[in-house]
Amino acid sequence: MLVADAIAQILKCEGVEYLNCYPSTPLIEASAKAGIRPIVCRQERVGVGIADGFARVRNGRSPSVFAMQHGPGAENAYPGISTAFSDSTPVLFMPMGHPRHRDGVFPLFNSVRSYASVTKSAEQINMPERVVDTMRRAFAALKNGRPGPVLVEVPGDVARSDVNDDLVAGYVPVKPVRAQGDLKDIEAAARALLDAERPVVFAGAGVLYAEATAELAELAELLQVPVMTTMEGKSAISEKRHPMALGVGSNVMAGPAYHFLKDADLVFAVGSSLTNHGLVTPIPPGKTLIHSTNDPVDLHKTYTVDHPILGDAQLVLRQFIECCRDLLGGKARSGRENVAGEIARRKEEWLNEWMPKLTSNETPINPYRVVWELTQAADPSETIVTHDSGNPRYEVMPFYQTDGPRTYLGWGKSHQLGTGLGLVMGAKLAASEKFCVNFMGDAAFGMTGLDFETAVRANLPICTVVLKNSSMAVETPHMKVSHSQFRTRDVGGDYADIARSLGGWAERIEDPAEIGPAFHRACRQNQEGKAALLEFITCEEMGYSHFNPFG
Repeated sequence: MLVADAIAQILKCEGVEYLNCYPSTPLIEASAKAGIRPIVCRQERVGVGIADGFARVRNGRSPSVFAMQHGPGAENAYPGISTAFSDSTPVLFMPMGHPRHRDGVFPLFNSVRSYASVTKSAEQINMPERVVDTMRRAFAALKNGRPGPVLVEVPGDVARSDVNDDLVAGYVPVKPVRAQGDLKDIEAAARALLDAERPVVFAGAGVLYAEATAELAELAELLQVPVMTTMEGKSAISEKRHPMALGVGSNVMAGPAYHFLKDADLVFAVGSSLTNHGLVTPIPPGKTLIHSTNDPVDLHKTYTVDHPILGDAQLVLRQFIECCRDLLGGKARSGRENVAGEIARRKEEWLNEWMPKLTSNETPINPYRVVWELTQAADPSETIVTHDSGNPRYEVMPFYQTDGPRTYLGWGKSHQLGTGLGLVMGAKLAASEKFCVNFMGDAAFGMTGLDFETAVRANLPICTVVLKNSSMAVETPHMKVSHSQFRTRDVGGDYADIARSLGGWAERIEDPAEIGPAFHRACRQNQEGKAALLEFITCEEMGYSHFNPFG
C-alpha cells in the first residue's frame, strides 16, 4: 500500500474518528477510504482549533488530528499549534513536506525545524519503511506525560511511495502509562495540608485531562477545603453546585477566589504548571506550597515549592484522599464547619456588587448582561462555553458558572483573536448533544468569522455570540491619541447578515429584554441542526475593573 494509506490505517487503529484538514494532502483521500471523516475548514488556523477543541472535550481519549499541505498550509497553521502548545493540548499535527530532494532548500518552509519550539516532538517520515516506528513514537508522545501537540511531517514523495502491507498490519496501538507520587512525599504534604488553618486547592487543566474531577471533589469534601481553578482548569469542579467551589483565578478573578487565596496559609496546586505568564493568578508570598504536576519541568519553575510531587493528577489526588483518611483516623477534620457558609457569603456579596452590570437595562447592551442571561437560559451541565481573547474572556470567565467537567474551555496564553470559533466547533464534534456557545468580539470575527460557514457545511450546529460594540474596546487605554485623531479603534460589519449569507441562522439583538429569549431561539435552531449566530449590539464596557490584584 501507499504510505498515505498506511498512515490512515494507523490512525484508524489508534481510534481516530475525524481528520481535521485543509487541502491539499493525500491523507484526506486515504483517510476517507479508511472510514475516517474529513472535516475541511476554510483556513488552517481554524482547523487546528477544531482539532484542539475536540481534544480538550474528549480529554485526549480519542486522538485528534490536523493535516494540511506543505509550505503555505503549514505556515498558516502556526498560530493554532502555538496555542495548543501553550495550553498543553494533545493534537497530532501532520503537514505534508516538500519532496526529499528539495528538503531544507532555501526558502522552502521546513515544518520539523520551524515547529520544534512549539511541539512536544517533531519528526519526519523520511523513508517509507519508517512509517510505523515514526507514528508509534508520535502516539507515545501524544498519550504520555504532559499533553501537547506532536508533529509528523510526511514528504510528498514519501506519501506516494509503496510500503509493505505486513509492516502496517503488525501495528499495535500505544498504551498510555501513569505514575503515582512518591509515598513519603505524599504523606509529608498531606500532613502539611491537614495542619494548615486556611488551605486552598488550586486546580489546573491537568485535573481535567487526568479525569480527576471526582477525586478533586472528594478531597474538597473530606477536608472541607475550598477549590479555585486556573483559566484552563475552569469546570474541574462544579461552580454551580459544589459548596467548596470558589470560581476561577486568572488575570481576572472571581471574588471568592481572591478572598480565600489572599488569606490562605497553604496552597495545594494540582494539575497546573504555575507558569507566571500573566494569565495565571500569582500565588502571594508567605504561603506553604504543595505542587503536583506530571512534568518535572514545572517544579520550582516559578516558585520555591515546599512539597513537590510528580505524578498523574487522578492518582495523586487518590493518594492524598487515602493518606488524609488514615491520618484523621476516620474522623472529620475539625475547625472547618463554617467554610461552606463563608464561601456562600463571599459569593453572594460579590455577585450583589456586580448585579448592576449583570442585570443592566442600558442600551447599547452591557456585555455582562449577555453573559448573565446565558447563565439563566442554558443548563450549564448540558452546555459548553468558550470565549475569545480580550474583553469577551474577561467578561465571561468569572461569571459563567460551570456544572461538569469540560463544560467550559478556557484558553488564551498566546492571545490569538478568533481561536474560540474553532474550539467550539471541535467541542460540538466531540459532544454533539451539548449546546456549544462561543463568545467573540468584532476584532475576533474579523480574524476567523468566515469559518462560521465551516460549521454550516460540516453540520456542526454551534451558537456563536458576537458582542458588537464596533470598536477594539480592550485597546482604549493604549490608543487614545490615535483614536481621537484617526479613529484607529473603529471596526464594523453586520455579522448577522454575514452569518445568514453563509447559510446559518442569525439574529441581531438590541433590546436587553430579548437576550434570554434569543438564546432559547438559538438553542432550538441548534437542535434542528442549524448553526446559529447572535449579534448583540453592546456598549464599550471594559473588562478590566476586576483585574487580579496580585499581579
